[in-house]
Amino acid sequence: MPFEKFDRSQLNILPLNERIHDVDLNKVFKDPANHTPDFTHPALPELAKSVWEARRKYDATVLMMYGAHVIRTGNAGYMIEMMKKGLITHFATNGAGSIHDFELAMIGETCESVAKYISEGQFGLWRETGIINDIIEEAAKEDLGWGEAIGRYIWENNFPNREKSVLAMGYHLGVPCTVHIGIGNDIIHEHPNCNGAAMGICSYNDFLIYTQSITKLEHGAFLNFGSAVAGPEVYLKALAMARNVAHQRGERITDFTTAVFDLLEIPEDSEHSTAPSKSDPRYYFRPWKTILARTVADGGKSYYIRGEHQRTVPALSKLVMDLDN
Repeated sequence: MPFEKFDRSQLNILPLNERIHDVDLNKVFKDPANHTPDFTHPALPELAKSVWEARRKYDATVLMMYGAHVIRTGNAGYMIEMMKKGLITHFATNGAGSIHDFELAMIGETCESVAKYISEGQFGLWRETGIINDIIEEAAKEDLGWGEAIGRYIWENNFPNREKSVLAMGYHLGVPCTVHIGIGNDIIHEHPNCNGAAMGICSYNDFLIYTQSITKLEHGAFLNFGSAVAGPEVYLKALAMARNVAHQRGERITDFTTAVFDLLEIPEDSEHSTAPSKSDPRYYFRPWKTILARTVADGGKSYYIRGEHQRTVPALSKLVMDLDN
């Protein structure tokens, strides 16, 4: 006998103009031409050189994985500028990252008070945001990836802030931007028009696009900004697949650079190249053991840079772009 399911038709979905927003694009967005980064770190110049050489010397993949907080703290301008210059070849995020991107492109605002709206039973239940589900259902019929589908919709529907959207500019410029979801993780999964099968098709397509980028990681760079679970886990499986094929061809994917940008206090020097012991609670911080240690153990190098994303993204971007001038 099947278990009883929640009836989504009972839900009250309200328009976005009734939501109180915590983030205003006009207040957080940083224009690279008019913003001077106020962050320094001794490893940044060396990392910037590795990123620049990956592109200009080796024509290798430079993949930036980022959590949603990177978008809602206004870093899209720097990311788009590096995209335009070909200094980053692939952007990847989680489902929330795509939702913030979509809302900012549409209305210039995003981010609700979880405390307020979960108390009212209204958290996540906003009409316009649910359009994403309709986009994904149609995209699945075309066998598209999630990031391309959302970017195309923003661009072709001429959203007011489309040129400040990473996904839309990726679509416009032909740069892969992929979205890696977890079912039940995002507010759009609450909506009656959510189709789990369609989501699976589109996000899995993005995983395969991502993995193809990882096949070109030799001499390249993988940058992880604030993605503690999706970032390391998607990267780990994609690298395993890419190395499997490379080994069959007598090739290797070992000489590349990784970097983690986060706030946890862990070693910022060569000590991070060995994963912490299982008795250390930090062992369960996946970016350390996966990105900084295990996957570069055969010849790569890694960096850990502690700082807020609204400072670290502009700082790295400026150094890389300065090398390109």
